[in-house]
Amino acid sequence: MARIQNRRSRGRRMKNEMNVVPYIDVMLVLLVIFMVTAPMITPGLINLPSVGQASAVPATPVEIEMSENGEVKVRQRTAGKNFQTIDKANIVEEVKALVEPDSPVVIAADGKVPYEEVMKVMDTLRSSGLTRLGLLVNQKSTDGTK
Repeated sequence: MARIQNRRSRGRRMKNEMNVVPYIDVMLVLLVIFMVTAPMITPGLINLPSVGQASAVPATPVEIEMSENGEVKVRQRTAGKNFQTIDKANIVEEVKALVEPDSPVVIAADGKVPYEEVMKVMDTLRSSGLTRLGLLVNQKSTDGTK
């Protein structure tokens, strides 16, 4: 008889396992909710300006031209002014000699000039106190020509 009681007590032991069925049900309900609501969410749209819509420069800028072979030239962007070849080490002094109060400085770099070189020049000018810096690009015309 003792043997029968041992068998019964073994069969009635408490289980130490977690019942995960309710958690699976909750997870499936949440999945259905997300699947239904996801198509209703509208993504945020950002209207970036294109080069064709860039505003005209109001003041006469100082233009820095960077060529593929590493040559740097500078000029005041007015009629009759020509580029002067300068050394990169003296770029701040040359630009400050040409810049007038509140006039911008634009950099026209060849497409094959490494981006890092252009950013180094911009950083050098910005750290010297020139804040109105920009990049010169070819504007797209409305009739499809450059």
